[in-house]
Amino acid sequence: MGCGTKEPKITQLCLAAIQRLMSHEVVSEAAAGNIINMLWQLMENGLEELKLLQTVLVLLTTNTVVHDEVLSKAIVLCFRLHFTKDNITNNTAAATVRQVVTVVFERMVAEDERYQGIVEHPPPVQGNTNRRSVSTLRPSAKDAYMLFQDLCQLVNADAPYWLVGMTEMTRTFGLELLESVLNDFPGVFLQHQEFSFLLKERVCPLVIKLFSPNIKFRQGSSSASPAPVEKPYFPICMRLLRVVSVLIKHFYSLLVTECEIFLSLLVKFLDGEKPQWLRAVAVESVHRLCVQPHLLRSFCQSYDMKQHSTKVFRDIVNALGSFIQSLFILPNLGNNAALSAPAGGSGSGAQGSSQGGLGPGGINSNQTTQAAFEYRGTWIPLMTVSVQGSAKATYLEMLDKVEPPSIPEGYAMSVAFSALLDLVRGITSMIERELAAEEGAAAEFRETHPGQQWQPQPGAHQVWEEMVSACWCGLLAALSLLLDASTDETATENILKAELTVASLCGRLGLVTPRDAFINRHLQGLSLPPHYTLTVLNSNAASLTGKSYSILGQTVQIISPSSESHQQVVAVGQPLASQPQGTVVLTSKNLQCMRTLLNLAHCHGAVLGTSWQLVLATLQHLVWILGLKPGPGGVLKPGRAVEGPSTVLTTAVMTDLPFIANILSRLFESSQYLDDVSLHHLINALCSLSLEAMEMASGNNKEPSLFAVAKLLETGLVNMDRIEILWRPLTGHLLEKVCQHTNSRMREWGAEALTALIKAGLAYKHDPPLAQNQRLQLLLLNPLKELSNVLHADIRQKQLESVLQILQSQGDGLGPGWPLVLGVIGAIRNDQGESLIRTAFQCLQLVVTDFLPTMPCTCLQIVVDVAGSFGLQNQELNISLTSIGLLWNISDYFFQRGEAITQDLEREEEALQKQAKEKGETLNRPFHPAPPFDCLWLCLYAKLGEMCVDPRPAVRKSAGQTLFSTIAAHGTLLQQPTWHIVVWKVLFHLLGRVRTSSTTADKEKIESGGGNILIHHSRDTAEKQWAETWVLTLAGVARIFNTRRYLLQQLGDFFEAWEVLLNHIQSAALSKNNEVSLAALKSFQEILQIVTPVRDWDKAGDAFTAIGVPPVLIDPLSAYGPGRPLVRSDSLVERLTRYNGAELQAPPPGEESALEDSALWWSAWNTWYRTGTDSTRPPSGPTEKFSFIPSQPFLTALIQIFPALYQHIKSNFSMEDLKKLGVILHGAVSVPISSDASPFILPSYTEAVLTSLQEAVLTALDVLQKAICVGPENLQVMYPAIFEQLLLFVEFSCKPPQYGRMETKHVANAKYNQAEWVALNYVPFAERSLEVVVDLYHKTACHKAVINEKVLQNIIKTLRMPLGLKYACPSESTWKLAVSSLLKVLSIGLPVARQHASSGKFDTMWPELANAFEDFLFTKSTPPDNVSIQEFQKNEAIDVEVVQLISTEILPFANFIPKDFVGQIMAMLNKGSIHSQSPSFTEAEIDVRMREEFSKVCFETLLQFSFSNKVSTPQEGYISRMALSVLLKRSQDVLQRYVEDERLSGRCPLPRQQVTEIIFVLKAISTLMDSLKKTQPENVDGNTWAQVIALYPTLVECITCSSTEVSSALKEALGPFKDFMQPPVSRVQNGES
Repeated sequence: MGCGTKEPKITQLCLAAIQRLMSHEVVSEAAAGNIINMLWQLMENGLEELKLLQTVLVLLTTNTVVHDEVLSKAIVLCFRLHFTKDNITNNTAAATVRQVVTVVFERMVAEDERYQGIVEHPPPVQGNTNRRSVSTLRPSAKDAYMLFQDLCQLVNADAPYWLVGMTEMTRTFGLELLESVLNDFPGVFLQHQEFSFLLKERVCPLVIKLFSPNIKFRQGSSSASPAPVEKPYFPICMRLLRVVSVLIKHFYSLLVTECEIFLSLLVKFLDGEKPQWLRAVAVESVHRLCVQPHLLRSFCQSYDMKQHSTKVFRDIVNALGSFIQSLFILPNLGNNAALSAPAGGSGSGAQGSSQGGLGPGGINSNQTTQAAFEYRGTWIPLMTVSVQGSAKATYLEMLDKVEPPSIPEGYAMSVAFSALLDLVRGITSMIERELAAEEGAAAEFRETHPGQQWQPQPGAHQVWEEMVSACWCGLLAALSLLLDASTDETATENILKAELTVASLCGRLGLVTPRDAFINRHLQGLSLPPHYTLTVLNSNAASLTGKSYSILGQTVQIISPSSESHQQVVAVGQPLASQPQGTVVLTSKNLQCMRTLLNLAHCHGAVLGTSWQLVLATLQHLVWILGLKPGPGGVLKPGRAVEGPSTVLTTAVMTDLPFIANILSRLFESSQYLDDVSLHHLINALCSLSLEAMEMASGNNKEPSLFAVAKLLETGLVNMDRIEILWRPLTGHLLEKVCQHTNSRMREWGAEALTALIKAGLAYKHDPPLAQNQRLQLLLLNPLKELSNVLHADIRQKQLESVLQILQSQGDGLGPGWPLVLGVIGAIRNDQGESLIRTAFQCLQLVVTDFLPTMPCTCLQIVVDVAGSFGLQNQELNISLTSIGLLWNISDYFFQRGEAITQDLEREEEALQKQAKEKGETLNRPFHPAPPFDCLWLCLYAKLGEMCVDPRPAVRKSAGQTLFSTIAAHGTLLQQPTWHIVVWKVLFHLLGRVRTSSTTADKEKIESGGGNILIHHSRDTAEKQWAETWVLTLAGVARIFNTRRYLLQQLGDFFEAWEVLLNHIQSAALSKNNEVSLAALKSFQEILQIVTPVRDWDKAGDAFTAIGVPPVLIDPLSAYGPGRPLVRSDSLVERLTRYNGAELQAPPPGEESALEDSALWWSAWNTWYRTGTDSTRPPSGPTEKFSFIPSQPFLTALIQIFPALYQHIKSNFSMEDLKKLGVILHGAVSVPISSDASPFILPSYTEAVLTSLQEAVLTALDVLQKAICVGPENLQVMYPAIFEQLLLFVEFSCKPPQYGRMETKHVANAKYNQAEWVALNYVPFAERSLEVVVDLYHKTACHKAVINEKVLQNIIKTLRMPLGLKYACPSESTWKLAVSSLLKVLSIGLPVARQHASSGKFDTMWPELANAFEDFLFTKSTPPDNVSIQEFQKNEAIDVEVVQLISTEILPFANFIPKDFVGQIMAMLNKGSIHSQSPSFTEAEIDVRMREEFSKVCFETLLQFSFSNKVSTPQEGYISRMALSVLLKRSQDVLQRYVEDERLSGRCPLPRQQVTEIIFVLKAISTLMDSLKKTQPENVDGNTWAQVIALYPTLVECITCSSTEVSSALKEALGPFKDFMQPPVSRVQNGES
């Protein structure tokens, strides 16, 4: 009522009162109606409008009594007030309307809550329900329904149904109210079908209808639209979009189809042809969608995944992309001024600047630029539009603007950019959350149901994959473009992060293509400089200007950014390409991309899969450009600027490098958290990357890219705990590819990586430890062995160095890995150079000194083989020699640990045999049947044996000594059957090879062995060096045969072995090398166990060889003195034990005789015989200079063997054998000596001494004759042969033997080496032989054989030669000895001869004897001029002796002697009695030289036997008478001639010769007279007297001669005639007158 007065004051009070009442809730429904009506009136009158509004508000908010028409009236009242002229009222009314609408809906919500528990069954809604049928709704709901329905009507410019009394209404306000209801009370619409119906039937068509002008409108089309509404109107459009946003956000599930339309429209609004403001608002709307990932997922499910439906989600993303693109391509048409506007926005006033960019601030403090995008000349600043993850719109909130605002430059771009980032962030975080939840569920499921597979719901995965598939292309395009254009570090960072996120998401979902596309397009394109792999930058990419100064000692150019590029260039380097291509520029953005890439790989490595290759390739290029180099362990370090002058790094990047290097390392360290599959992807990627790098590096020696190799190493090292799964691909690649590469740096790193991995693998504490996991250990060591196949020396060097390190650090734990390690050490070849071999050898030495006890016994054989291979390599002599020493050490080790090794090996052997049996094969190992421990020894021996035939003499010598020493020292360990193998497979095999090599060795002289090594002349040809080896080997084998004889004789084939050994000795003895042949005989003596005397043969020999003289032979028999048989001075055992201190098991009793086995000895005799025959046989043809002549020591040794040998074969020694022996002895003695050696062997010429050889020969014969002497009867037939032999030697005194057709000089003339060969002085030898003959004859004269074989005759025959030569003999002593010998022999032999006269066995001897006397007594040779008188008298005495022998031994026994012989003797005496002297005597000597004494004796003998009364036969008497008359007749003639000659010569003296003759005759006459006086007168023939007396007158005639000599002789001749002077007796005597 009060209000009815319309008085303002009253009205105010009343309204206040009413409000007070209402606030106390004392108003009933009816009262409320009245109040509203009253307020209506006030409104119509325009009074207290603000109070009215206040009252309505209070009324409606304090209680719920106002309903239906009353409520609608109240609402209309507020609407009416909204459209008054008063601004304040308008605004207040608008606010009130909003509040009232809210209140209405809040009531409905409250009402719903009250009835919540009560289940209602509303009647079903018919398909075409009348709009007003709201009968099913409760009161408040009905109000809300009516209100909302009318709002829709009003916006659509239709009449309201419920809000009766509305006068005017704006669309903008209506839309705002609709939006607020939809936004604030979504539940109402979702819970009540009626409301849902409204949404579908009223709101959506309304929105679509209102949108139509915007859809049809094309910016810049000239034709004006017919209706003014048809032009897009900013307020409505903007509000419509807000409504759409709300609809999509809240009612998407109800309005699937409608939303599809809305979204399509929204996409269309982003078109470039639409007005700028429209696009900006649309972008903001899209941004709102982008921050709701779940909504996006629903789109994807509802549209993109359904057939025949628009791919809405994809379109949204693509539209955003194309929108961004269009911004770059079409600069803002209406807003070109903005391009030049300063940072801070455009001319949009306060609004613009509040939204402006970051303002100052950029990359570096020295460069203030605003964050912006720049692309192909279009520059768009970037503003901060909203906090990430919330879509705070700017233009969608401009509800007060009627005209479209001007949009600042870059705003749309900034929103689109945020939208993209939010989209990515939202989707990925949502999917990752769900993935995590799913994984959690799966884990839980596995725990509860251990046996079963977890099956995820397939739907979810499909949706995620579809979402990613739908959006990745658009995202990639848009982000790529933005990244290209970005000039701001933060923006770039965000873009990169977005890409990274998508890429990793694709990876997690297993979408390979999009993942690779992101990584590839981006990271390859942007981490690297533009066009990097295609072409190098064009010149304008960055004009490098600016000064150049030094950073860290490098010359670096400082690059100022040009107007062209807003990127700071941070480095310039060379591209990694096979052809050099100038330089490339790296910008800070490239580095930023690189960091992102590293983060991607670091955090999402597990999902990269095959993309690793892209990632790594990019990193490799960057690392290359930045010049990072690998260090130990594969870590990259900033390297030196080795790439050349073109690598330029700015300070900024220099400080960043360690950081980049660090991330790189961390990236690969994190590979330990990858699962196995991802790890394999990483390894494969690195391998293929490495292959590319290798292709690039091959063919040139440029620095290769080592990135991949270094990283393979690093990855291997951090994944050591599961190394097995990646070992094969990793090492396979390094081995087969990298280590074989032609580029040395690449190779070196390959080897470095491989060896580092192996060492780390062995050092790592695996679980279970390596010792228990043999397979793993072998796996780790195998690549090390494979490296041996690489031919490059640097690789092998690396390999061996690492072996050395492994041995030093892990040597004790190698166990089953030993064969591999030893294989590596032993894989040496001669073409590998010294240093390699030296390193390998160090490893071996370490093994032998430290690790033999720790390795399995089965490896010992490998150690032996390896040591052997070092002995055989020819690069480094010292190593070969040292390795032989190692073999000796190894053999010692075997010896000391023999038992332990044997047990181990036997265990192993059993296991192997078991395996072999199971497989049905035979066990195959060298020397199989021998026990395993023996096999070890045999391998050792075999290795040493190989080295004994090495081409280098030093190695041969050392190996030979070692081989024989080991067999001697450790042979006792071998089992007896094994000796069989040692003898045949080791010793004889070796001897055979040495023999072959020696006989074929080169005789060329070796020049001094390089440098300052002088070769002694006794070793200056290969042949001589081999000779030494042969000597050593033969001696070694012989020694073993000697010391181990008892053992060897128990082997079945000892005899064959003996034969083979003898055969070797023989071939060595016959070799054309003095050293070898002599040594062979020494070995022969050794195996025959001829004890060598105390003076050590070796020492003497070596001393002489050293000065180049063949060793003077020391007679091994001299210990027994010449001519004594070799007595076995002590038991064999003692002798053997003494020998060389060798440990010899004493033979079992009864085996003493084993050595006496005659077959062995006869075999030895045959060998001796063959050797002797061949070596002493003179060369047949004309000898060339080089034909070989055996040396004296050799021959001596040869002959010295015989006596000892003979002791064992004498029982069966036959005549045949004796003949053989004779041939050899004769041959040996006739061998000449080389003139070089003669001074050492020959005694000086004047000494009559025998050489050792001659001694030996005589000794041999002596032994024989002594044996015959004591032997059985049947042996004595051999005497004649011995005589024959000796007599041959005797002949040498006058006729030295010929040796083939060799020219030999007599030693006396052989001065100054004119002669090549010198004959020995055989005289002493012949004389000694002669003595032996006499001696022997003395003993044996009566033996039947001696008589039968006419030995005496032969002796005489032989002596005839020296006797005949007499003074012509080479030596005077010879004929003297011959005479004395003859006398001795005859004194023994003649009685025997007389005894056997009747048998006729001596008949032929007499003429020989006569001739011998004849030749001697009347020699054709004249005594030398220088013979002194004393000498001559001595010689004459010898002649006299002979005549005396005749007179005592022969003539008295004339009746037993053939007549002819006696006749010869008488004639000879006759001749002697009147023998004239040689014509060369001087006057003074004449009486001496006349051999008067001799003549006298002859004459006397003659006379004695002429007048002997024993004349038994008249014939004899006749002979003597005849001789006498001849003598007298001759005297008469001489005297008469002398007298005449003297008379004729007058005063001249007669020739000396004639004077001598006459004197001789006179002396003979006086001798005759004496003889006649002594003889019985009856024995003298009357004729003789007559002749004697007839001489007297002739003698008297000589008195006149002038010569005193003649006179004195005459006086003596005339003296005896006085005995004839006596008175004549009667003429008649004996009855005769």
